[in-house]
Amino acid sequence: MSSNLKNSKLLRRSLIVGAAMLLAGCQARPLYLDEAGETRASLGAIAFSEAKTRVGLETRNRLIFLAGGGAQPKTPEYRVDLTVTSSVQGVLLDRAADRPNSGRALAVGDFKLTRISDGVVMKTARRQTVALFDYPRQEYARLRSVRDAETRAGRELAELIYADLATALAR
Repeated sequence: MSSNLKNSKLLRRSLIVGAAMLLAGCQARPLYLDEAGETRASLGAIAFSEAKTRVGLETRNRLIFLAGGGAQPKTPEYRVDLTVTSSVQGVLLDRAADRPNSGRALAVGDFKLTRISDGVVMKTARRQTVALFDYPRQEYARLRSVRDAETRAGRELAELIYADLATALAR
């Protein structure tokens, strides 16, 4: 009986130690967290290329705000060559009026992250976003609706690209 008691105590202790070791390996932390702030500092050291379109400018400005708080670095360590294209398409055609009732704005961004010190390309990707909108009957309201949708698509594109840049620099 005493050997069964010793075995059961030993088994219990082994289970407790095993469970503690298993739980010690589990961690819950934010995806882009680094204790020394290296990723945050690296993101703040990115220079973005000039924009050629209005949607490209919206995307670039949002990226600058996300990466550095609104200012480009004086001595950048990385460069992002960004090309943004956009298009607007009418969908759900109103057959009586022969014009669309709603539309979609598409923003496509191609970017290349390069380390300036040695010219190594760290990441190249293409991302795209879609923003849906309604076509009002008034002409000015229609133009404003299209512009707002393009702005939303550009800002969402910036969020996707920012996540890619953070992932590339966190390694």
